Amino acid sequence: MQTPSELKYAPSHEWLSEDGTVGISDFAQDQLGDVVYVELPEVGRIVTAGETVAVVESVKTASDIYAPATGTITAVNDALSGGPELVNSSPYEDGWLFKMDVTEESSELTSAEEYAAANN
Repeated sequence: MQTPSELKYAPSHEWLSEDGTVGISDFAQDQLGDVVYVELPEVGRIVTAGETVAVVESVKTASDIYAPATGTITAVNDALSGGPELVNSSPYEDGWLFKMDVTEESSELTSAEEYAAANN
């Protein structure tokens, strides 16, 4: 399982980069199986940490995606509408979900080391 050390991770398996990019972890995409659809939030939406902001559907199930921070959605990954499988093949690069202008991070975010230890 990949857990890039420069990212912070939520217990619900979202990751947050320093620039406000959000996605789901390699562990999460592996548990979901083949992703077939991603419902993304609207740009400009103000969200609170822990709020449901997106949905990822796989052949197995649908999973809510929670905001790992409080802030405003500034961009979404439009490539996922035509290629949701990017979440599986590149969860930390091409498969990111959305970007946000973070005003406050969730107190539940952990380091890559802590996240990996909790999910092995």
